[in-house]
Amino acid sequence: MGDLGLGIDAGGTQTRWALADATGAIVAEGSVGGMSATQMHSAAGRDAVRGIFAMLATQVLAAGRPVRVCAGLTGFDGASTQAAHLLAEALNIAPAAIGMRNDVEIAYLDSFAPGQGYLVYAGTGSIAAWIDASHQFHRAGGRGVTLDDGGGGFWIAREAMRHIWRQEDEQPGAWRQSAMARAVFDRIGGSDWAVSRQFIYGQDRGAIGALALAVASSADADPVARDILERAGAELARIALALVRRYGARPVVLGGRAAQLHPLIAHSMRAALPPEVPLTQRHTLAHHAAARIALHSNH
Repeated sequence: MGDLGLGIDAGGTQTRWALADATGAIVAEGSVGGMSATQMHSAAGRDAVRGIFAMLATQVLAAGRPVRVCAGLTGFDGASTQAAHLLAEALNIAPAAIGMRNDVEIAYLDSFAPGQGYLVYAGTGSIAAWIDASHQFHRAGGRGVTLDDGGGGFWIAREAMRHIWRQEDEQPGAWRQSAMARAVFDRIGGSDWAVSRQFIYGQDRGAIGALALAVASSADADPVARDILERAGAELARIALALVRRYGARPVVLGGRAAQLHPLIAHSMRAALPPEVPLTQRHTLAHHAAARIALHSNH
């Protein structure tokens, strides 16, 4: 197939990969479990990343051997080369052939040329990004799910769980009358506090963020779920407006899997933005963009 570029988009919920040929056509793609660059700070985390890369390499090499790689990792700050070395080891290629970037940077370049507009990305977490004409990266939000990341999947799941258990404090058994609570408990496997506690404190952030699917599925039947999704849209508008106020009005693209959970999220975000700021929602395929970047960049 000639030279192939491998693109990787690693997030908290899943890690997607794609191989592109010299024409930019995607010739293969797949996914493995989620990961984060912040895992590189501990031995257990590095072992987990090594395992994810091993599974990814098995899938990739069955489809073709890349000559260059562009990998976008959530939480990557450019300071560590350890992740690149682990990936090079798994793929059996030179570390110099691997370019590591923040995953949001790749998603931005899939939506805009530098300087054009703002990307608001809502996955497990959330962030607003602008790469200016000088290729400098500017951000609002994206501080991590423990601190904030309002409007992302983890935030939606946490808001739902918080509401459910506050209701249970006041009226035990109230969950039976709540479409959202029934959907949440069905997804985690039980209505006892012990089940919720194990899920919230025993799962990784990506698995918790995926609980937002249950919130979205119940939104048409449950006003509390609707309210959470509308507030998620307002949270995403807030970080977009932070960049607008700092750098001026530009078009905004809303991307990420959490943003696609329900139309209420984008509608609420649109309502919270001024009319002069265009908003477009698009399905960003960051792993495709990364694969094309791999073949046309110098690492």
